[in-house]
Amino acid sequence: MNVLFITLDQFRSDSFAAGGHPFVQTPALDRLAREGVRLGSHYSQAAPCSPGRAALYTGTYQMNNRVVSNGTPHPAHFENVATVARRAGYDPTLFGYTDQGVDPRLVSGLDDPRLDDYDGILPGFSVGCYLPNSQAPWVHWLRSLGHDVQMGWQHALASEPERDAHLSLSAFLADRFIDWHAKQDSEWFAHLSFLRPHPPYAAAGTFSTMYDPADVSMPISAVEPAQRHSLHEIFINFEASAAPTTEAGLRTMRAQYYGMISEVDAQLARVFEAIDQRGEWDNTLIVVTSDHGEQLGDHGLKEKEGFFPQSYHIVGLWRDPRRPRAGTVVERYTENVDLLPTLCEALGVDVPASCDGRTLGALLDGEDVEWRNAAHYEWDLRFAFIPYVSSLSGDRPLENYNLAVSVQRDTAYVQFSDGTYLCFDTALDPTWRTACTDDARIFEAAREMLVWRQQHMNRDLTDLLLTKKRPGRWPALV
Repeated sequence: MNVLFITLDQFRSDSFAAGGHPFVQTPALDRLAREGVRLGSHYSQAAPCSPGRAALYTGTYQMNNRVVSNGTPHPAHFENVATVARRAGYDPTLFGYTDQGVDPRLVSGLDDPRLDDYDGILPGFSVGCYLPNSQAPWVHWLRSLGHDVQMGWQHALASEPERDAHLSLSAFLADRFIDWHAKQDSEWFAHLSFLRPHPPYAAAGTFSTMYDPADVSMPISAVEPAQRHSLHEIFINFEASAAPTTEAGLRTMRAQYYGMISEVDAQLARVFEAIDQRGEWDNTLIVVTSDHGEQLGDHGLKEKEGFFPQSYHIVGLWRDPRRPRAGTVVERYTENVDLLPTLCEALGVDVPASCDGRTLGALLDGEDVEWRNAAHYEWDLRFAFIPYVSSLSGDRPLENYNLAVSVQRDTAYVQFSDGTYLCFDTALDPTWRTACTDDARIFEAAREMLVWRQQHMNRDLTDLLLTKKRPGRWPALV
């Protein structure tokens, strides 16, 4: 089998045609949904990029991997999607980025430049085309073609509507993969990591005018200030996370976001065509997911933060030509931590003992198995305080700035590290604007979260016994 592991940054679940959007055009993703399985209730485990990707790549919850912000080092002792691929005999090759900073315990001194930023490469990957945060390879390529583009990803991306779509960042990355792919023998493994539809909200070329702002729906409005949690109130008044306050601004932002989705989908179509033309389509496993979602104006917010589900409910597609249930939808709660163990199963290698997720194999095959009754994710705010407060101090103040969420069919429970909580009645109001007042349901939601945490404490070595026999999971460590 060939393996194509795709991430589309900041891609929320309801923003493509197969996911239920009424007019966004995504024929490439729709093809995967027709030929594979769509994960209809699929969740990221953390935000922003580095935490979300750490959970995805290692199959571990944030409470175990402890990558809590863009800038937290990636613990090197965890197996990940690349090292698993190597165990299966592949040379996993990266196109794009992984946003995983180096473990400082592995560097020789403080002058190591890898300590300067978090946009490092996940251990285990070979590099086909590396795009750091600056997007420098793309910017230099644009300049070589005569385009006056300032260095820095924000300006270069914000000016994408001014250039033809074939010059976009997504097209640049797709080109590099297609060139590499043409030179490969069979049994390749590639991670294609697209930045779009990550902001700035500016789609490339004609995709920037593909959707009329007048046609897009308005977002879920925020509750009145008196009803907001203090964290919600902070972000709705913070420029970087506050959505536009005018109807025109909201509609334009959403139209550009959908344009970015259709543009990156068009580049996926080119990638799929290249695979098809080489006769490899029927022996290529394709996985599509995202590191996190996007608020897109819902609850008065943009970007990704806090506890609302728009920041965590994401696209999930699994297309394995060996599995017969094409065109089906799994509505059980699935999580990004499930993808690594499922990939291990597909490649015939042992699941790392550290994995918190479960293999999706039975669900993909349509079996009725015992499964989780909630989706879970975490979010940590300490990045705003780390430069000013030492986490080594005795009172550990940084531990006061995180939350965990449990999403069930009729309730959504948010536990804050200061001991407070929120509980929403999603059966009565799926928009998360109505509090649950039933003490029994609140207690049950809190119990579920406690049991979840107890059942997923770190188990790297806990399932082993030092004895003359080698029971349990010893082979998984080889």
